[in-house]
Amino acid sequence: MATYDYGLMIGMMMAIFLASFVSADPDLLQDVCVADLTSGVKLNGFACKSNISADDFFFAGLAKPGLTNNTFGATVTPASVQQIPGVNTLGVSMARIDYAPGGINPPHTHPRATEIVFVLEGELDVGFITTDNKLFSKTIKKGEIFTFPRGLIHFQINNGKVPAAVIAGFNSQLPGTQRVANALFASSPTVEDVVLTKTFQIGTKEIEKIKAKFAPKN
Repeated sequence: MATYDYGLMIGMMMAIFLASFVSADPDLLQDVCVADLTSGVKLNGFACKSNISADDFFFAGLAKPGLTNNTFGATVTPASVQQIPGVNTLGVSMARIDYAPGGINPPHTHPRATEIVFVLEGELDVGFITTDNKLFSKTIKKGEIFTFPRGLIHFQINNGKVPAAVIAGFNSQLPGTQRVANALFASSPTVEDVVLTKTFQIGTKEIEKIKAKFAPKN
């Protein structure tokens, strides 16, 4: 009986090992695979294009601050595979986030990446929430770093009186961003009011008012 249990345990361990191996990202089979963003071929990533140059690996978009005259007082300037085709298959991307005084990057998640931010200027209150609803928050200043684990809801807000900015790094060529409020109140088609009223324990009128705030501007 003991021998049978030992063999079963070994078999289970091998199955888990093989499953994790199969689901892991494969190693690169070539030096580069510059994304062909116009290709109609559907892949987990982008097809490679044949004619490439140094410009495929270059992007100057993070050099200047983004405009912050919007609803949230903050702007994210991405530097992913969609801006830098050369990072296709390399598992890395960046972004610049600029915040006006009082500006916020609202609660959101990156389903495909962990994020690490470096403060270029100013001061931010940042935090993330774990799956057991524990908040980890901190005030970070120029030259300091903070990390947001993959998939967890997180935010940054500039409670200071001067502008702030960070450079963010991601371990994905296309980390994806899902803002919590937009997902619930501005989806297409919309989430049924009954789902939201029961979730937030408020009335239909309040739900409709919130949805109106997130409706696309004509």
